[in-house]
Amino acid sequence: MRLTGAALACFALSSAALADLPKPTGDSVVSPDAKLDKLFTRSADIQGGLTEGPAVAPDGSIYFSDIPFGSDKGMILRFDPKTRETTVFTNDSRKSNGLKFDAKGNLYACEGSDEGGRAVVRWDVKTKTRTVIADKYMGKRFNAPNDLVLDSKGRIYFSDPRYLGTEPRELEHRAVYRIDGDGKIIEVTHQVEKPNGIALSPDQKTLYLADHNNGTDRIGGPEIPKPGAMKVYAFPLGSDGLVHGERKTLVDFGDQAGCDGMTVDSKGHIYLTERSGKRPGVLVIDPTGKEVAFVPTGMPNQDDATAEGRPSNVTFGIGPEKNMLYITVDVSLYRIPLKVDGYVGWANK
Repeated sequence: MRLTGAALACFALSSAALADLPKPTGDSVVSPDAKLDKLFTRSADIQGGLTEGPAVAPDGSIYFSDIPFGSDKGMILRFDPKTRETTVFTNDSRKSNGLKFDAKGNLYACEGSDEGGRAVVRWDVKTKTRTVIADKYMGKRFNAPNDLVLDSKGRIYFSDPRYLGTEPRELEHRAVYRIDGDGKIIEVTHQVEKPNGIALSPDQKTLYLADHNNGTDRIGGPEIPKPGAMKVYAFPLGSDGLVHGERKTLVDFGDQAGCDGMTVDSKGHIYLTERSGKRPGVLVIDPTGKEVAFVPTGMPNQDDATAEGRPSNVTFGIGPEKNMLYITVDVSLYRIPLKVDGYVGWANK
């Protein structure tokens, strides 16, 4: 698939729809007059899926995934804040989802199922060389790596749920793993039904995790989904970077669609992409779970089956854009200025 001059996708929010959105709340974090700025909307001749995994590169550009259904392998795209142009980094992302950069400019990607790579990989951005870092745990293929975060030691924490595809599952659990510098893979926790978005607190003493159990391993498949937990957890981490202590539930979305991707700011707030048609947007909480701000990305009180404006993931810019929040929504990329700066590990040192 390629970027084309085709019309905007039907699920993109129009300028009129953006103007009608409720105002953001939480004046300490975001001005009520702040507006979403639409930067990109899919124009490739593909159907289904969504944009995902925005990640800021050391040069300030934003890379993000465009994930389709089926045999099309998906793309990784690059948005340049200076020119406002979006270009194709690769048109075979092997169904990449979450993305992250390290300080050296290496791009890490979680490749999912549904004919994807089912691996965590590293891209050399200059040569576009892809290297598989891990695709198995104890000899068994991962379910579908989804989202990831790097700690100060360069270790990679990632979630491994499963939402799409017909590939047989080999692992018993849908878990969170860590890849150490020597390549060793450690199961961090499977005290979760279906792990999705993942983040670390700025002091790296807490692992935040979204439990997004939609009730099926195959969206659109023959089975009748039986949804489960839609929650956000906090796991205390010890000096070894592993879980020490009891899991705490910060947010329980009940029977509404919950959080997908997440990020944190320099004050320790957690930014959650809330996918419920009832209130689509970015929910900002403090480390206790208290709501401190909300940025609507879609109109409230929509039916989940047809809702528009549902966000999937978030990241902050760096440098002059360190207070700019980038959000993937439906099949588009947006940004909005905030009153606080983001926390991007290597960029905040």
